Amino acid sequence: MALTKRELFLKRRLRVRNKLRAISDGRPRLSVHRSSKNISVQLIDDVKGVTLASASSLEKDLGVVGKNNLEAAAKIGSAIAERAKAAGVDTVIFDRGGFLFHGKIKALADAAREGGLKF
Repeated sequence: MALTKRELFLKRRLRVRNKLRAISDGRPRLSVHRSSKNISVQLIDDVKGVTLASASSLEKDLGVVGKNNLEAAAKIGSAIAERAKAAGVDTVIFDRGGFLFHGKIKALADAAREGGLKF
């Protein structure tokens, strides 16, 4: 029986998360979530179980409220890089979840790298 798109997404997310857990070495995880209308990212310390920083297209000060395009993803990537530097984090591990690494996810990752995050 063929798997649904949702089931494939969940399998991919678990596969990515398990691989990241094996190689994380105590680094915070940069977790990305993309919906049809917004995109958000969190910097999570899995050892302590706390969120160190976050950025989202729902924040008014970023100027991309309700947008989910490449420009919004790039702004969010640069914002999370600034907030991570303020939190004292410079090396992270990128958790794309079940999303494929192209388009908006790639734009966010490239902007975060340009902002100074290493992954």
